[in-house]
Amino acid sequence: MTRIAILDPMSGIAGDMCLGALLDCGLPESFVRDLPQTLGIADIGVNITRVSRGQIACTKVDFTIPPQPHGRHLKHIKAIVDATPAPASVKEKANRCFTLITECEAAIHGTTVERVHLHEVGSVDAILDIVGTIWGLEQLGVQHVYCGTIPLGDGFVDTQHGRMAVPTAATLRLLEGLPVRPGPEGSGELTTPTGAALVRVLSEGPPPAEFVVTRSGFGAGTKDFKDRANALRIWIADASGEQVRDAGGEGVSVLAADVDDMTGEALAVLAERLRAAGALDVVLLQVLMKKGRPGVRIEVLAASTDVDALESLLLTESTTIGVRRYAASRRVLPRERVVVRVEGQEVALKVVMRPDGRRTAKPESDDVQRVAAALGRAAREVAEAALAEWRLTSSR
Repeated sequence: MTRIAILDPMSGIAGDMCLGALLDCGLPESFVRDLPQTLGIADIGVNITRVSRGQIACTKVDFTIPPQPHGRHLKHIKAIVDATPAPASVKEKANRCFTLITECEAAIHGTTVERVHLHEVGSVDAILDIVGTIWGLEQLGVQHVYCGTIPLGDGFVDTQHGRMAVPTAATLRLLEGLPVRPGPEGSGELTTPTGAALVRVLSEGPPPAEFVVTRSGFGAGTKDFKDRANALRIWIADASGEQVRDAGGEGVSVLAADVDDMTGEALAVLAERLRAAGALDVVLLQVLMKKGRPGVRIEVLAASTDVDALESLLLTESTTIGVRRYAASRRVLPRERVVVRVEGQEVALKVVMRPDGRRTAKPESDDVQRVAAALGRAAREVAEAALAEWRLTSSR
């Protein structure tokens, strides 16, 4: 069985709500109380209380923080994260959260990532919320995270940039490609940039169709509505590997742009640049454009964490003046890398588990070409020999 967490943002999501819900699910209080010292941030008070939200008992987490610098650059936040004793996977996800937020702010304000000062999101409590949530999920043994539809709230919120409509521009950009709904009326801000970034980085989409709940907990928001519970609910559950794989597919984004004035060489270079920048796949398609001109459609499959950077690269490195973006999902079959020997030379194969239980394999082209050149044999013969060796090995 696989341990999963399901975020139920019935009243939005924010970093402090995540921490409170994880404590309600069994995360030790000592973990949160020690978090400021663990992150090397001095003079921080930690208050953990039980409160009622809509007649539901919830856990509330508040940090008491002395005056801090007026905003932080991304490099300063990354330095704090990287200096912690957190596992590498926690640091990587936390840094992705802050990088995404910074990229969104840079795009919105028409500046560069290096020049962006993060105010609310660069504050100490946001750093504690993001690192604490990601690390707390790992402490609870969670391997996969899923999230339901996210309410955005309404009205206005006061920020360092002045009064802004809800959802703020950064929050909305972070939630692109994810299921959301406006309102409810009169609720104000329900989903913060911190909460949106956590969902964007952690969530793998809607939850599986079946699972066994082992714990659940509520993390309180600051507001106390009279007619509903302002809380985030988290379910900790166990699911089979097959249920996890079939949980609605992996959320991705597709970028598409049509050009009719780039050479084949330039398109090939662009495709490689996009792949090197994190594109899951790049496809070049022949299309017929305006006035009967032949052209090429550049399609990029991107993870939600990379889509903004890849879109910028596409707009910078190609001649297009517009990019279409839309959400999609993909199902990825389980696979592994297996190495066999052909006349003493190593050849890697990609072995895939099909839905009906069959395993199929394909030799890696680069290895086949290298071994063929070394042995003076046809590439087809090397590939067939590698497959034969794999079948022999796997049948033992």
